[in-house]
Amino acid sequence: MRTDKDNLKTVLVTDCGSTTTKALLFQKTSEGWRKTCRGEAPTTVEEPVADVTVGALNAFTEIQEVSKRTLLSGDEVKAPFQITTADNASHGIDLYLSTSSAGGGLQMMVTGIVPQMTTESAERAALGAGAIVLEALSADDKRDDHEQIERIRHLKPDIVLITGGVDGGSVSHVEEMAELILAASPRPRFGNTLQLPIIFAGNKDAAEEVSRILADIAQVSVVENIRPTLEVENLGPAREEIHEFFLTHVMSHSPGYDKLLSWTPVPVMPTPAAVGDMVSGYAKRQKKQVLCADIGGATTDVFSVFKNEEGKDVFNRTVSANLGMSYSVANVLLEAGADRIKRWLPYEIEESEVRDRLRNKMIRPTSIPQTKEDLWLEQAVCREALRLSLEHHRSLAVGLSGTQKQKGISDIFSQRTNRYQLVDMMKLDLVIGSGGVLSHAPERMQAALMMLDGFELTGVTEITVDSIFMMPHLGVFSSIHPEAAEEIFVHDCLIHIAHAIAPVFPSGISNGKEILEIRAEGKKIGVVVAGEVMTIPLKEGVEVELELVPLHKKVDIGAGIGSTLLKRITPGLHGLILDGRNRPLQDTSFSVENQQHVYQSLGVS
Repeated sequence: MRTDKDNLKTVLVTDCGSTTTKALLFQKTSEGWRKTCRGEAPTTVEEPVADVTVGALNAFTEIQEVSKRTLLSGDEVKAPFQITTADNASHGIDLYLSTSSAGGGLQMMVTGIVPQMTTESAERAALGAGAIVLEALSADDKRDDHEQIERIRHLKPDIVLITGGVDGGSVSHVEEMAELILAASPRPRFGNTLQLPIIFAGNKDAAEEVSRILADIAQVSVVENIRPTLEVENLGPAREEIHEFFLTHVMSHSPGYDKLLSWTPVPVMPTPAAVGDMVSGYAKRQKKQVLCADIGGATTDVFSVFKNEEGKDVFNRTVSANLGMSYSVANVLLEAGADRIKRWLPYEIEESEVRDRLRNKMIRPTSIPQTKEDLWLEQAVCREALRLSLEHHRSLAVGLSGTQKQKGISDIFSQRTNRYQLVDMMKLDLVIGSGGVLSHAPERMQAALMMLDGFELTGVTEITVDSIFMMPHLGVFSSIHPEAAEEIFVHDCLIHIAHAIAPVFPSGISNGKEILEIRAEGKKIGVVVAGEVMTIPLKEGVEVELELVPLHKKVDIGAGIGSTLLKRITPGLHGLILDGRNRPLQDTSFSVENQQHVYQSLGVS
């Protein structure tokens, strides 16, 4: 198969998910690179089939039938695909690629010494590599040793990442964590005859002793320290080693994956890592600060790219493993509370009925809303899942100030002194929503409203959705041909809904007062009114320069308090959403009448 991007014209990509294997055909057409066909089939990694390639071949067959293009050769073991040639360009493919989260994806355990230093850095490394973090242990864990050992034995992680200590610092705590893992002697999830893969990315002075302690129970790989000093975070080497172990120890021993791996010349990527690559690559090439949420039935992934104090792009990913729209809907109910879910509804309902309906959803996770009331309730749950997931993401998406002052032992126990939040919603340029509740909302404005409310967007933010869960496929394709992947991303993946304009202002400004004037190309086109939500239609796809002028000296729209903001935008389907509800949203903003007014103002039925 070809991997030279200049000679690629037809590329087949699959995402092997936990329940569904999704195949997409990307082709270079007269109009440029486009997604031309899609096929789906149930994933077959579980018994009785226990061979992921069976589901993949079923998805390929669907694409073959829809496209009328012969893709398969009939040899399912060695070479299942026909390869295009100069003489026969209408058959076969040039390249096959794949991502995977089947079998629960990549599951890891991480350890460190101090929770908000090395342990937190270890979490960021694992999450950025596409893993779900099952447990994050620290040297000061409050549980007894026997409780921690029992927990580790129960987990069965795919990979363990051990961190801790700055280079040249103490080694005793790191060695104690290694002894704890030795006592637990955990077994990997796949491959009963394999040793557990362990990556050591801590104090380099402890590497030899940690390797000796764990040699009998694990395959230990030593990489550069994840936190060589208190002010420096070095995640790259650990993430690269996680990917390597994912291929050699996790994927290759999952049912049928050895065959799947032989079909592609490019390493199979964890699905979240592929999405992360697409988000971070697009953000850096477009020089935008981006937030992306993929909300599923059991988990919600949040990806972000924000600039740090030095002006460099920093990518972060978090997984809220207990926040989802079906299997985990009861956890959203538990964490948010029925009253916070109820506040988004444009109709009266008792809290007890909210709880009953959501519990029914949990025990029937594949059901879909049958009435408008059911749909509105599902979308209210989505708002709370997004809010809680963003809170979790903020807690881990932090930067290090890099101060060079002398540090003593007391600074180790006041770790937050050199940490700052990276997520600044006022500076956010683009938000991307993915997952069934957002991508498949009956109306695009409903998806926009869920993100506007759930994330409490401020400033000027473009709201988009991933049309058909294409980002994993594009992420792995971008590793070969980033320009083509971005072209498909822009034309076929992103649905541009609207730009939200949400100023922040003092609580003393009363509802009904005009607080921000909107001008386009020098002409007044509308105003933001405190407490009100409304839309302004603009011609879709035609770039325009907006001038946002505060009408009160303490109103902030992103240029500083009281300052005018100039912003060039390309309008989407619904132009501008003007949101005069102050941030954070106050309890006074919530009533059935207020929600009905918001829905009516935005044309949401």
